[in-house]
Amino acid sequence: MDESSFSNLPTSRLLGSVPSVINEEKKSSYAAPEASMQNFPPNSGSGRGYQTLEAPAESFEQQPPNNWKGVFNISSYTQYFNVDTDVVINRLISSFHPTAGDFFNKIEANPDLYGLIWITTTLVFMLSCFGNFATYLMQKHTDGTTTWSFDVGYVNVAASGIYGYAIVVPMAFYFLLQYLGSNASLIRFWCMWGYSLSIFVPTAFLLLIPVELLRWIIILITGTASSCFVALNLRSYIEGGNDLTIIVIAAFLLQMALSIFIKQK
Repeated sequence: MDESSFSNLPTSRLLGSVPSVINEEKKSSYAAPEASMQNFPPNSGSGRGYQTLEAPAESFEQQPPNNWKGVFNISSYTQYFNVDTDVVINRLISSFHPTAGDFFNKIEANPDLYGLIWITTTLVFMLSCFGNFATYLMQKHTDGTTTWSFDVGYVNVAASGIYGYAIVVPMAFYFLLQYLGSNASLIRFWCMWGYSLSIFVPTAFLLLIPVELLRWIIILITGTASSCFVALNLRSYIEGGNDLTIIVIAAFLLQMALSIFIKQK
């Protein structure tokens, strides 16, 4: 066969032309996807141009923190010791005015536990030291050969009584008021009851007077002042709710019982 006869064949029947036909068919059957327009709203918050829209994430409601989660964590109480000296002095002075009844208003913004720890610790050491000294004076008065000896039992009794009262009694009133439906704050109760003991610190000096009648007069006056401070401030704190007069009276009587305990030391 003459080579010139191959040149007369149509190009569509040649082997090399098959891919070209297939490509044309593919191109004709391929449909380009439609372009989707995406909005890019301005980021007015940061002022850093435009940001792409993100798919809305699932909304998980933030769980409130557990109120008892940090009760036994010491670091959670550090904020209540961030108080200036002049603030503590002002609150100490307020505790010597039992009829004002505005102590909770003064500690509303920043209740502290510094006064509670400092006052109770000072009172424990003073009662234990002066209790030993008073016992020594009475024994020395009756027996001139008596020598000085420090009874550690005074420290144990004073620490148990003072620390136990300053911590447990406010907690008891807090849970009682919560049960009765009244709003209460345990930190504010600890703060108020702690400062209510400050009047007993100078009283401990006066109880060294070896006249029993005078000592009773001093402790009754001091106890009444401290009890009025607790009762009047507690009444102003829970007023407007239910009639909780019995709770105020109970707070007054417990404070008087504490003053009798201090006198016996």
